[in-house]
Amino acid sequence: MREEITAYKRERILEEAVKLFYERGFSGTTLDDIAGKLGVTKPFIYTHFRSKVELLEAICSPTIELSLGAIAAAAAQPGSAAGRLFDGIVNFSKVVFQRQANIAVYFREEKNLSEAGLAGINALRKRFDRVLSDLLEEGAAAGEFSVADVRVAALAIGGMVSWAYTWYQPDGRLPIEAAGEKLAHLALHMVGVHPPPSEPISP
Repeated sequence: MREEITAYKRERILEEAVKLFYERGFSGTTLDDIAGKLGVTKPFIYTHFRSKVELLEAICSPTIELSLGAIAAAAAQPGSAAGRLFDGIVNFSKVVFQRQANIAVYFREEKNLSEAGLAGINALRKRFDRVLSDLLEEGAAAGEFSVADVRVAALAIGGMVSWAYTWYQPDGRLPIEAAGEKLAHLALHMVGVHPPPSEPISP
């Protein structure tokens, strides 16, 4: 129970920090501002995060970890490379759509991360690119994909989905699942897969 309470408190701090960093920027937000939104004192925040920079890293890192997990889990499943790519992009898209503010904060405030924090995030991003590249290479070797350079294709696909945080509207015409499927079909087209609209990709 104690661990659950601690986790809840950390999550509440992160929720308010994301909102304020998104609205005011990292430099324009103080720990006192975050504490004020929570109705607590600054020492309360220090019991969970040693600094504002550590708080920023706790906002940025999980999104990269979740994105990597989405692609890695799909790549490890049985079935065709096309089906696994489709599933991976749909699930990766969900992470992006559900964590738009976190991603915006990361891209805006990357310069404020510590050297170690930035190195850790970059290592996760490289693992993501490698997992996606390996899946594309597997599909190309099996004759499912037609792609001249799997590494460039992986970067292009990853960039396309990551940047969707700038345009996706939660209250717009596309629900999360449908938007993710559209991006997944675009990814498949990028590697030479052109299924008829009525043909399911993923079993």
